[in-house]
Amino acid sequence: MSGIAIHKFTTAHPGDVSALKALPGSFKPQDLLAVIGKTEGNGCVNDFTRMLSSTVWDPHLEASGGISVFSGGTEGVLSPHVSLVVKEEDYVNDDGSKMYNEGLVAKVGGTRDFEPWEMGTAIQAKVTADSIKKLMEELDVQADDVHMVLVKCPLLTTAKVVASTKKCITTDTYKSMAYSRLATAVGIALALGEVTEDGIEDALESYGQRGWSSRASCSSGAELENCHIVILASSKKASNPYRAVHGYMADAIDLKVLLDLTSKIPENAERVQIFVKAEPSTDGVVRGKRHTMMTDSDIQGTRHARAAVGGLVAGVWGQTDVYVSGGGEGQGPMGGGSVCIVYKV
Repeated sequence: MSGIAIHKFTTAHPGDVSALKALPGSFKPQDLLAVIGKTEGNGCVNDFTRMLSSTVWDPHLEASGGISVFSGGTEGVLSPHVSLVVKEEDYVNDDGSKMYNEGLVAKVGGTRDFEPWEMGTAIQAKVTADSIKKLMEELDVQADDVHMVLVKCPLLTTAKVVASTKKCITTDTYKSMAYSRLATAVGIALALGEVTEDGIEDALESYGQRGWSSRASCSSGAELENCHIVILASSKKASNPYRAVHGYMADAIDLKVLLDLTSKIPENAERVQIFVKAEPSTDGVVRGKRHTMMTDSDIQGTRHARAAVGGLVAGVWGQTDVYVSGGGEGQGPMGGGSVCIVYKV
């Protein structure tokens, strides 16, 4: 089990690793579990800012066996940043007793590499679920303890489609991002008991409308062939001041749930980070009013959603370096998205 601390820093550019110098003096390289960041690319297939960031950060994760998860796209007011998840010893009193009766814990890991024809299918969902279940067992937490499972999953490129030994779910590389996110989210739902194994195909065929996870946060990228997984959970066995609450937005303007969740933060607590998924509703409406996010040929719908939800979240949170990720297939109800808030008492 790893008790953790989370330190957030804005970045000057995708290759900026100066956050390492700003960590507490007690920090050791083997303590860095994960780097979770937002970069200023387009968040689509050819977003090479994600690849640049993972390339410069991954060497700093070798000592700990940690992972990087970068989500592209900081449209609107969103600010590029990194959140460093660091292992931390339990807080204890002078007599050696625990200072806190609980704390936040994390576990990171990955799946095996996926074949191109496996991406977006039940195979990807099941393999992801098995990996999450194993990590939860190693972390010694139950599904109800988990606040968020954050995953970076692969996508299809033209080269992968051409080289595939079997037919891929799509030849459209942009659509493959959504299929991969969906399969990953269904895998998370399976691992957390939010869907059954018999319901996997129905969840995939319904594009997540008949099976989704309220605690999944998935983004896809060309910088990896497997899934990078970060599990964030509460544990009575840990002793640290970090806490989390979670929920989901019912649609892109669900201010109420954001206010409800932030109201659970104690008055004197420090706001650490908020993780939110955003997507344009596929029925073309938000609360009965037509939207044009899905019909803009110049700007992808995920970018519209990220900007709109990002502004709402930043206004509520009071900071612009918030983690808002586009593409919420299976990560909350259609048109909505999962929310996880981390704070420090």
